[in-house]
Formats: sequence, structure tokens, C-alpha cells
Amino acid sequence: MKPRKRQDEIISLLRAVQRELTVEEIASSYRTSPLTIRRDLDALAEQGSIIRTYGGCILSGGLATSYQKRVGQNFNLKRAIGREAAQLVRSGEVILIDDGSTTFHLASNLETRGPLTVVTNSIAVIPELARFPQIQLEILGGLYNRDTNFLGGSLSERLLEQLYFDAVFVGADAVDQDGMCFVRTPEVARLTQVMLKRATRRFLLADHTKAGRHGYVKYGALNDFDLWITTVGINPKLSAGYEKMTTIKAMEWSKQQD
Repeated sequence: MKPRKRQDEIISLLRAVQRELTVEEIASSYRTSPLTIRRDLDALAEQGSIIRTYGGCILSGGLATSYQKRVGQNFNLKRAIGREAAQLVRSGEVILIDDGSTTFHLASNLETRGPLTVVTNSIAVIPELARFPQIQLEILGGLYNRDTNFLGGSLSERLLEQLYFDAVFVGADAVDQDGMCFVRTPEVARLTQVMLKRATRRFLLADHTKAGRHGYVKYGALNDFDLWITTVGINPKLSAGYEKMTTIKAMEWSKQQD
């Protein structure tokens, strides 16, 4: 990987996790030497993009929230899903992206898909999409949740009911053995249900670690989606049942980088 591309990806990783990363962590992620990473970090620090720390670095500004910790968890799995999901976006479309930790990685990969209109309730993806001049970004209003960094509640639901989208991309905290999809709160479940009703094409973005798990609040089922983009690793018996409900595309991912 060329230095400039690797440095861009380091910034993307820091934006996602919003915590200090050590040289060793970054070197392991990109399977290169600590000396190479130190050179990358020196270049990024000179640009003002990061702040060097003893043995590592942090992104310039910002504190970690539970949302950013979720984005950073299983980073390479979610990144593989985000890259694939971006290929489904068509130039000229109006798409809706929820506040999920995997859909963050979709937003990060939309640079070449414009011109495009993206509507979201995620505050976290604003700086990601603001980097792309061919994307018109529209933010749903609503009640701000500081810890999870999104807008929701009844105002967001009412706004969504007046809009229509070419495609919607949402996540799930769990997909149980029967193909039911779960999120963390009743409020998020209601908002996700409204989102699914407002789009022509509906995509689920959730890695294989969510499969076979039971969550807190059900918002729908796999047969509500046109496609589930996940990662390789779902139990074959579970996968056979899931494939009766929707189309599944499982992406390869590198364990060495996780």
C-alpha cells in the first residue's frame, strides 16, 4: 500500500474509534513495520491531522463515545461491508443511511458514487460525507442523543413520513436464528421501521458476529430486506435458513488485520 493511501486509512480508523491507537496496533492492522507507521504518523502530525502521543497517536480533537467504540469494534469486518454496500449506490440517487456503526463505513466509501443525495440521522457521518463535494448531505431533525451521536424521536419519524428514498441502508445489533432483526432501544426500533417503509430498495448491513444472537428490541425480519451484506463466517445451518428469507452476500475479510 502506498504511504498516502495508508495514511488516509489511518485517519479513517482514528475517526472511527476516536481513541488513542498505538504504533503496534496500527502496524498490525496494515501488516507493516512499526518504523513505517512511525513515518506515517510523523507526516500526519506535521499536517496537523493527528497528535502524537507516547507510543501512538490520537485524532486532532474529539472524545470517544459509545457509538465510536462500536464503529471501531470489528473494524475490518464493517469496512469490508461498507465498501461493498457503496457499490450498490447509483449516481443520482437519494439514499437514507441510519446511525449504525456499520453504515458509518458505507458513508466513508461514497466518494466516487456521486452526484448523490444522502439523508441521515447520524451526526457522526457528517464530517465523513462533508469531504465529498459531489454528495449533497441532508440531516434529519430530531432529539439529539449525545452518547450515540444521532437524531431520533417523534420529530425524526414525522419528517421521514414526508420523504421517499431510492435506497435505505440500516444495521442491526443482532439477527436471531429465526431471522428477526434487533436493535438496542424501542426508539431506534420505531425509527428503523419507518425508514424501511420509505425506500424502494432496502439493505441490511451487519457482520457475521451478529448472526444467531438475540437482541433487546425487534424491529423487523430478514424478509424485509432485498439484500443482507455480511461477512464470511455465519454458521452454514443458520445461513441456509436465512437464505430462505432474503438474498445474502458474504464478504471476505482479513483476520490478520482484525
